[in-house]
Amino acid sequence: MKKLIQTLKNIWSIEELRDKIIFTLFMIIIYRLGSYIVLPGIDPTKIQEKTDTTGVLGLIDAFSGGAFNNASIFALGIMPYISASIFMQLMSVLVPQFQKMQKEESGRKKINQYTRYLTVLVTLLQASAYVTYLRSIYRGSAGAIMPGYEPYFWISCLVLLTAGTLFVMWLGERITDKGLGNGTSLIIMIGIIARLPQSFLQELSNKSERTGQILIFIIEIVILIAIILLCILLIQGVRKVPVNYAKQIIGNRQFGGARQFLPLKVNSAGVMPIIFAQAIIFIPTVFANFNPEGGNRFLLALNNPGSMWYMIIYSIVVIGFTYLYTALIFNPKQIAENLKQSNGFIPGVKPGQPTADYIGIIMDRITLPGALFLAFIGILPGIAQKFGVTTGFSTFFGGTSLLIMVGVILDTLQQIETHLLMRQYDGLMKSGRIQGRQTPSAVQM
Repeated sequence: MKKLIQTLKNIWSIEELRDKIIFTLFMIIIYRLGSYIVLPGIDPTKIQEKTDTTGVLGLIDAFSGGAFNNASIFALGIMPYISASIFMQLMSVLVPQFQKMQKEESGRKKINQYTRYLTVLVTLLQASAYVTYLRSIYRGSAGAIMPGYEPYFWISCLVLLTAGTLFVMWLGERITDKGLGNGTSLIIMIGIIARLPQSFLQELSNKSERTGQILIFIIEIVILIAIILLCILLIQGVRKVPVNYAKQIIGNRQFGGARQFLPLKVNSAGVMPIIFAQAIIFIPTVFANFNPEGGNRFLLALNNPGSMWYMIIYSIVVIGFTYLYTALIFNPKQIAENLKQSNGFIPGVKPGQPTADYIGIIMDRITLPGALFLAFIGILPGIAQKFGVTTGFSTFFGGTSLLIMVGVILDTLQQIETHLLMRQYDGLMKSGRIQGRQTPSAVQM
């Protein structure tokens, strides 16, 4: 306890770090207050009894911190921006013109601007679907939508939902620039954490009503803790690659007599594939759920995390995005060039392009077990539901929620620790430095 108090004092004594923390908390408070501002024309007392908290709609509500089911101006949250960012990242890989733009500072600014424009378009589409959803669930509920406001309901909601998403995007950018951590990730994490107490109490109440179920609840908590530890391992990445690969990819470059390994990790992509996959699955299922007629059966099946179709497609998308995002952040050609310039080499492999190809093949093999484990963690909520865990609490058994929470917390703690170590304070942990999701330029073994 004494060590903890001293660490908190050290954190507060660093003016720059203190200002970052205060600014971040202020932005988060604004976001949470906005999630309770209901769209005009809706009676908030009739909302909770009509809204859906299961399936993909429940995940959307979790990401928005309850704003979705509150019919808030922040109901769509940050997800339209994430969807637009995913599309632009794919364009940066597939389109040569965007690849060139990505390498230049001015080009990256243009891509960011295009991402914002695309966010507006995606938000308008999703806002239209959301208004349709609201009108469908409140149809026949007297007074849910104020009769006098009916002619203005559609256009006002469309404008406010779009403005709300853009404002949340702006909050995330401000946190990234002036606050602590990645703003977009923090906003998602705060939304998820806001739902945790309610989900926990709901699961406890559900088990308390049944004889002998408290022991099962305790077992669930133990399993949850074990999954958190696995998520930490997954996000940080295994620092030592498999032995049969490691012996082949060690270069002979010497640094003061100490040999160094290439920066290869089992999970270089972190939690991003989970976020990407969830955003992709959101798009078709959102419109299926917002369809008053009920939508396509296949799309509706994707709304149920416990369905076989959802698990299969979700796993495939996660594995695919794991390889894609790893390709975005890991450049074998650049590593091969660095080895060549520093007189390093891989035994039995020619320098240059052959080395880059060889490192790429090895990285693909190393990524596979990480991608499979990431996909398994992603479908755990559906498996938990099949064993009787309530829908809300099951989202914390792996899946998007838990991975994002663990990843963002690790990243934020890593930044705090960096500030402490730069000013010659002790770190947050005695056992070693905290590792976030960033891929280091070199990893010492």
